[in-house]
Amino acid sequence: MDQFLNIPKNTLLTGLDKYNSWWKDHSYTSPFLKKRDYFNGFKKLVLDSNIQRAVILMGPRRVGKTVMLNQLVSEALEKNRFSPKNIFFISVDDPLYNKIPLEELLNLFQNKIRSNQNTKKLVIFDEIQYLKNWETHLKVLTDKYPNIKFVASGSSAAVLKRRSDESGAGRFTDFFLPALTFKEFIDFSNKARINNINELNKEFINYVNFGGYPEPILNKEIQKNIRRFIGQDIIDKVLLRDLPNLYGIQDIQELNSLLTMTAFNSAREINLEELSKRSNIAKNTISKYLQYLEASFLIKRVYRIDNTGKSLQRARHFKVYLTNPSMYPALFGEINENNGNIGNIVETAIFSQHFHSMYFQRYLHYARWKTNNQEWEVDMVFINANHKPNILLEIKWSDRHYNNPDTLKGLVSMAVKNKLKEVWVTSKTKQGEVTYKNIKVIFIPCVVLCKNVGDFLLREGGINRDLLLSYK
Repeated sequence: MDQFLNIPKNTLLTGLDKYNSWWKDHSYTSPFLKKRDYFNGFKKLVLDSNIQRAVILMGPRRVGKTVMLNQLVSEALEKNRFSPKNIFFISVDDPLYNKIPLEELLNLFQNKIRSNQNTKKLVIFDEIQYLKNWETHLKVLTDKYPNIKFVASGSSAAVLKRRSDESGAGRFTDFFLPALTFKEFIDFSNKARINNINELNKEFINYVNFGGYPEPILNKEIQKNIRRFIGQDIIDKVLLRDLPNLYGIQDIQELNSLLTMTAFNSAREINLEELSKRSNIAKNTISKYLQYLEASFLIKRVYRIDNTGKSLQRARHFKVYLTNPSMYPALFGEINENNGNIGNIVETAIFSQHFHSMYFQRYLHYARWKTNNQEWEVDMVFINANHKPNILLEIKWSDRHYNNPDTLKGLVSMAVKNKLKEVWVTSKTKQGEVTYKNIKVIFIPCVVLCKNVGDFLLREGGINRDLLLSYK
């Protein structure tokens, strides 16, 4: 190993100290006191589980994965789960270590602390996706060292998950950390007690502009230059570093152009043929690019069904959503509540509350169909296990529909078609119920929906009528 890297072993051993200050101090308190809502679930999976599996923490850049790992170390030490010498943290992305196989890194750790091989240990590999064949190496380590709890993290979910599924069946457990939910945003901003709907709407606009990431909430200087923070520190790193390294993409300018186009049209339906013509990029290339952008958590595709819940055989029509609404103002400028594109940004924000949920992956669509040459659409359709619509939700950033339910004919007609008794519509401030053509139309403000849905999905795993009715 030493000869291959041409780096003295003592240099490698000394370099480990900067990641593991608790070896010297015998204690550690994470400087990041605020915890994501997901922390307890992650901690339980790592520290409270007796199942011998490695945990793979995945999610987009700058949502707090490394912070969560530091908080995990702090928790492990505070509760005496592990002694300081038996916790090892290393960033595989560090130029000093990024060519070293995982077992060699583990051996460096064992050599450094001179610990008993059979002692219970916690080993954390941060940014693991840049190590070639990491999944094979981690699988071997998980089998070989039953006394060690392995945790790995990375920012390319699809790459991590695919290889986790292929090589780690029964040995790896995936944990997704999404962008901040609106509930987390107001918690981080110390605004959780706000009940006034107009004040909540102001916070919602702040959330859209910079609130999808923890750092800008806590740093006013970043808020002033959010375009640089998100554009250069997040989007550019994905486009210029992650995707070329992981997929061998050559034409970054072409990929960036496609991202800009899809970002501007977030929440709008996209036709693959039309997109190809407008971008002058071949359809199969666009499909690959969309897969890459989705793999890096920049976008999410949502697929179309008709008014009976039936999917199209060829998925040529779909909507693309930014996974974090804050990316839109970073690319195109700050927005306000009267912005011409605010409706689509609100829809993007509402969809983004659901992206971490497996329920979303299986059961959430949008509907579009034609009747007598009239085209209709319903923004969010939750289907059941039999692929039949059971919850319909129309997203509006307006109160005018509350007193004019006849503007919701498509939504109501789909409810009638599927023998549903009620539908849901978001509003700007109105909350209540009206009846239209024997269908109960339930109105709920966008901010109220966003404030609660992330928490419900985190705890319950899915949306159902009782959860919707419990929004307050």
